Amino acid sequence: MIRPFSHPKPAFRKLELHVAHGCNLACESCSHYSNHGHAGTVSVEEADRWMGLWSGRVSVSRFSLLGGEPTIHPQLPKFVGLVRRHWPKTQIEIVSNGFFLHRHPSLPAVLAADPDARLIISVHHDSDEYQERLKPVFALLEEWRRDHGVVAKIRPASKNWTRRYEGFGDAMSPFEDGDPRKSWEICPARYCKQLLDGQIWKCAPLAYLPMQKAKYRLSEKWDRYLAYKPLDAGCSDAELEVFAAMEDEAACGMCPAKARFFELPVPLRRPKTRAGAAG
Repeated sequence: MIRPFSHPKPAFRKLELHVAHGCNLACESCSHYSNHGHAGTVSVEEADRWMGLWSGRVSVSRFSLLGGEPTIHPQLPKFVGLVRRHWPKTQIEIVSNGFFLHRHPSLPAVLAADPDARLIISVHHDSDEYQERLKPVFALLEEWRRDHGVVAKIRPASKNWTRRYEGFGDAMSPFEDGDPRKSWEICPARYCKQLLDGQIWKCAPLAYLPMQKAKYRLSEKWDRYLAYKPLDAGCSDAELEVFAAMEDEAACGMCPAKARFFELPVPLRRPKTRAGAAG
């Protein structure tokens, strides 16, 4: 049994959990690699065990349930209560593209019962095609607002979209601009720790890189980043405090040191899998 801190616990601004690795969209250069055709979900029991390793040791300002696309998980509503049990004072958010919300008719009541839980809808394109597909989503949200008081925050996720890496699949490569500090400073997810396999990872690009390696023949350029060691639950209190306070480190060098903006293609059309991809 891991003993809780006898003094104020280290605080994470944000802790994220992939409840599902797959996604129905294909946003080019997704920092979670959700455009690369991954699949699989985390069971409620697994998540409970992972959270139990840390909830007595760290405080979390905001806990995000996401993916991938979290609404792919058939038991998504149960995760809200699970997070609340482990971190009674955290703000809980479900980050979704919204297209599968209709699969979870119990979700609005769950959100309405928790005053510090909210739904965030990420809108990944402003094209007419994409907006047309969103109409039934917004109609459902209006129904949830009327019947349960659920208010969803709409986030224009495709605005100011940047590349986290170059290429796709086997041809994917890190930027390695040579300035990890600058890479960290401009990173939109620099405070987004990941809870995966009972360990805490610095960020999504590092946490899910092994998943990429298992599916694609990544070049040796990625080896140094695949060697990254996440924080294990058996760490000392001192190691945990150092991890919580750490900003840039060598692994940040995989991401760009200056923002590479580009216009995101309509993500409704999944790109074809490149030749040579495994799995």
